[in-house]
Amino acid sequence: MEEKLSSVAKTLTPSPIQQLSYLAQRCNAVNLAEGFPDFPAPAHIKNAAVSAINSDFNQYRHVQGICDHVACKMKEMHGITVDPLTDIVICCGQSEAFAATIFAIINQGDEVILFDPSYETYDTCIRLAGGVPVYVGLDPPHWTLNSDKLEKSFTNKTKALVLNSPHNPTGKIFTMDELEIIAGACLRRDLLAVTDEVYEHITFDNERHVTLASLPEMQSRTVITSSLSKTFSVTGWRVGWAIAPTCIASAIRNIHIKITDSAPAPFQEAALSALTSSPAYFDSLSRVILAWIL
Repeated sequence: MEEKLSSVAKTLTPSPIQQLSYLAQRCNAVNLAEGFPDFPAPAHIKNAAVSAINSDFNQYRHVQGICDHVACKMKEMHGITVDPLTDIVICCGQSEAFAATIFAIINQGDEVILFDPSYETYDTCIRLAGGVPVYVGLDPPHWTLNSDKLEKSFTNKTKALVLNSPHNPTGKIFTMDELEIIAGACLRRDLLAVTDEVYEHITFDNERHVTLASLPEMQSRTVITSSLSKTFSVTGWRVGWAIAPTCIASAIRNIHIKITDSAPAPFQEAALSALTSSPAYFDSLSRVILAWIL
């Protein structure tokens, strides 16, 4: 029956991240493979999820309040004005937001720049869409971006660039100089940028996350993807979003609806409690993580 598989499916192999996670579960070992917090979610959002289930918010649902709060957050954190009615799409986690974005913008043969090392999902989504991943290695030990390497990676087939900052798996935050190099390349070559910002609130050494979309002329060509998962220790809830120019957001929404219809309804309701957490919660997140680790 293998001949019945699509050409892309034949190239896919089991996720090494999940395989290592399953092995860690079986052996009761410390799991360093998968990027999920190993400390509890805040009680108030767990209670909100339980309340939503008991209140029968259990059917297909779009909770517009999530979009409203995300738009406010983007304005407060980055000075970006986003229309919550047209420019934000709620998805089943950042992973679906990213996949739907790639399916919305990538055609057969389009090349997409990835910074190496990178999260395995990016490569798979690009290939499923018919695109070609092109890797640009970051230079250790600080995983810096080499502008010459980046420039040499572009061809007339390059359509988009993926930026994950704060970065998985290194923890690197791209500097303003590096962001300006990336933005300049996107503007010169008329490229789209897709960002993964799920670790936006988990930064250390007084570094601050800056979204690429906040740089001059970049909001109109950037799709931001993020989620509740890392910030609130709820990676299993699958509530995320994409923020994009209206026409791209519309395409992402159409793809999302055709694939999954809606993110889990009770967890969308609980997301309202999460996103209205006090500023002190977000400010303390890195300290709490360090204390838990140490």
